[in-house]
Amino acid sequence: MLSNIKTISLNGIDGNLVEVQTDISGGLPNFEIVGLPDASVKESKERIRVSIKNSGIDLPSRRILINLAPANTKKEGTSYDLPIAIGILDALGEILYKNLENTIFIGELSLDGKINRINGILPMCIEAMNLGIKRVIIPKANEREAAVIEGLQIIGVNTLKEVIDYLNKKNDIKETHIDIIKIFNKKNKNDIDFSEVRGQENVKRALEISAAGGHNCILIGSPGSGKTMIARRIPTILPDLTFEEALEVTKIHSISGMLDSSIGIVAQRPFRSPHHTISTTSMIGGGKIPKPGEISLAHNGVLFLDELPEFNRNTLEVLRGPLEDRNVTISRLHSKVIYPSNFMLIASMNPCPCGYYGSLEKQCQCSKIAIQKYLNKISGPLLDRIDIHIEVKPVKYQKLNSNNKEETSKQIKERVNNARRIQYIRYKNTNIFSNSELTPKMIEQYCILDNECKKILELAFNKLGLSARAYTRILKVSRTIADLDNKRNIEKSHLAEAIQYRNLDKKYGDKF
Repeated sequence: MLSNIKTISLNGIDGNLVEVQTDISGGLPNFEIVGLPDASVKESKERIRVSIKNSGIDLPSRRILINLAPANTKKEGTSYDLPIAIGILDALGEILYKNLENTIFIGELSLDGKINRINGILPMCIEAMNLGIKRVIIPKANEREAAVIEGLQIIGVNTLKEVIDYLNKKNDIKETHIDIIKIFNKKNKNDIDFSEVRGQENVKRALEISAAGGHNCILIGSPGSGKTMIARRIPTILPDLTFEEALEVTKIHSISGMLDSSIGIVAQRPFRSPHHTISTTSMIGGGKIPKPGEISLAHNGVLFLDELPEFNRNTLEVLRGPLEDRNVTISRLHSKVIYPSNFMLIASMNPCPCGYYGSLEKQCQCSKIAIQKYLNKISGPLLDRIDIHIEVKPVKYQKLNSNNKEETSKQIKERVNNARRIQYIRYKNTNIFSNSELTPKMIEQYCILDNECKKILELAFNKLGLSARAYTRILKVSRTIADLDNKRNIEKSHLAEAIQYRNLDKKYGDKF
């Protein structure tokens, strides 16, 4: 007898339809899986056989052939267990309800028939919806994650026996629903706040602009000036995620196995802070089965690199492509996957090994060669891709001991959200969400300068020796400052402020 069951495979964050074709015939007893399965799929045969037996059904001693179509793409992972088991049972006549064309089966089986949680269920369900599939049967532990997709009947199951009884209409399982609005409206309390930062108004302003436009920013200052303290408060002012952005983030975290199954969706922008000993593969992603790296886990959020020169130079250099392309391509022998990596890079560093180069408070003890060697760990092309360079100076005692109330993160976030709303409306239907994503053609359209602004920019360009990339970065930052000011056009004050955030090109330009 022949059976045809549908499931979904993953290629990066994209799902692909796979047909599990099962044929059971006479001959020598054999259980074979074909269709380019990897070791994890091949070794599922005994797991499936025992799982079916422990669900109360004995497999006959016959020839069982499973074909995973299309046969020209590699099949990886354990999510094929449930569809293969259902295919075998359907071919044996154990499934009485035969209308399974509009049903997708996904799940890993245990020997006792339990259906285990798998990674990547959200992109699989999105592909099922795009294919017009009406129903998806998945592990119970994945049901909240899948239920964020509206218009799809999500059936969460615990055991193979439960699936068999459901398909034979011996029991009824209610489809899963979650309240997306309630999850997004839930306000998470932060233990830290920008009101705790005394002084540093220029740094807080720079990070407000970074958050409002999604711009990369580097903080340079002596030890103890507060670089790390301030940077770790950035999540408290990041703009709220849109539902579309949240889906993209959730897909990546789902594939990585980092999603909180009790919530089902990532409702806050990620903040990733890897240690400087991180490997290149962990940073950009990879492995035998390519998994997302830190730059993809930070998608639509922040990647914070503390003590930037301490990172391996090769690890930093691989960031250059993703910072421009906003995605990373990982190629393997049988596959090529593309993971999105549209993150906001926030970095901090000392100006020299001892940390006091250019300081007015303490004498620098480093030689010129030592400073040169230290700063050369960061290449000019990488620094060029960072929109905002800001110097963090030590806070004076008077500021630390002041009773003046500092702005709270909530107040700053209100301005950031307002600027992002302006950008969201402006770039609607353009597939971008922030000013940092503007293409050269869009810069011409949305970053128009009057003659006076052009003269100011020309003077700065020649005086600071800026590159063409730095020129476009200044225009993007100017656009964000104008949005924060609720202005339609870029004005002189906006442009002048954006230019000052490239002052480190001049101060440290001969060192990098």
